[in-house]
Amino acid sequence: MADRVTVIGYDGAPLSGPARAALASATLVAGGARHLDAVDVPESAERVVMGNVHVAARRISEHRGSAVVVASGDPGFFGIVRILRRPEYGLELEIVPAVSSVAHAFARAAMPWDDAKVVSAHGRELRRAVNVCRAYGKVAVLTGPGSGPAELGLMLGDVPRTFVVCENLGTDQEEVTMLAADKAADRTWSDPNVVIVVGPNPVTSAPAGWIAGQRSNFPGPVRGWGLDEDAYDSTDAATLRPEVRAVVLGRLGPTPGDLVWDIGAGSGALSVEIARQGAAVIAVDRDPVGCEHISANAARYGVEIHVVPGTAPEALSRLPDPDTAFVGGGGVEVVAACAARRPERVVTVLPALEAVGAVHGALTGAGYAVDGTLLQSSRLAPVSGLAHRLVPDDPVFVLWGERL
Repeated sequence: MADRVTVIGYDGAPLSGPARAALASATLVAGGARHLDAVDVPESAERVVMGNVHVAARRISEHRGSAVVVASGDPGFFGIVRILRRPEYGLELEIVPAVSSVAHAFARAAMPWDDAKVVSAHGRELRRAVNVCRAYGKVAVLTGPGSGPAELGLMLGDVPRTFVVCENLGTDQEEVTMLAADKAADRTWSDPNVVIVVGPNPVTSAPAGWIAGQRSNFPGPVRGWGLDEDAYDSTDAATLRPEVRAVVLGRLGPTPGDLVWDIGAGSGALSVEIARQGAAVIAVDRDPVGCEHISANAARYGVEIHVVPGTAPEALSRLPDPDTAFVGGGGVEVVAACAARRPERVVTVLPALEAVGAVHGALTGAGYAVDGTLLQSSRLAPVSGLAHRLVPDDPVFVLWGERL
């Protein structure tokens, strides 16, 4: 393997002393073409232009001498270091980082970023990055060819977001542009770029917190999930009981990067608890009062929920495909419409025994493995003094389908 491998971060600024010294003694220098043109590569050194990074890593591991890898910004942050550290290459690294492109972008935007999520769409599925932008009010997206500002704006659809697009950071061609997300497809953007995606209520002036990434898993006034009904504004709106909510949430299994449909969302209690896990949520309800409750509860708990007024299944046709879906109303027709969009899981709650067979059949016919449970719960209620009795709630069936 190479006698020494130094990974140098380059952000357009003059290189540090250790970086210049490593380059001066290098017998092999690897990097993108623009990086190799930007630094002083010794004439005697072998130049390796990075195309396939695994091929380049293998070439570096086979080199005998001092190798240098030049990469953008901080190469340990969504960068080449992760690949070079793989056991099959057997490389011992020395890293000389520069300012990361994300830190650079937020500096140009004059915004704090300890409350931001950072996602990479470079060589990765853009859809999951989009869902994080739906779920959070401040996100930095590391883009790539085919996953740039234009594509990001188109996939966000009618979600209200502002883009700060930072192109060619640290170069003479650096440009910072602020525009509405739905205007990003109207022009051509140069690579590389970083997009800061800002929601209507970004946390830019709040007191400093203690954990990076905008919020913990449990924002808002109450910790946990399966919260009591009085934790939500729910007057004249349907709300799943806490015990039912907890089971449904466990079966949905929402995670950051997911998009979850909550159909027949009622007060939005389940939507809030899904969003508190970091997933993006689209809540559909036909009742205007319910939609108002959903927005109010989302604001109370500091989460982003896209509220869609309308009746399922008609309202579902214009929504992006979900990763998981909950059906709280509409019966077998809505369950079938959700299953037709092929989410990983479909979960529904049914109060009537007669509906269980029809929904089971619809999910099975759509290619799902189906299971379920009868959920019966009783609550403590005071009788007199220190005595209590159990008051039973109405039983409900919880059915779920896992895509085969």
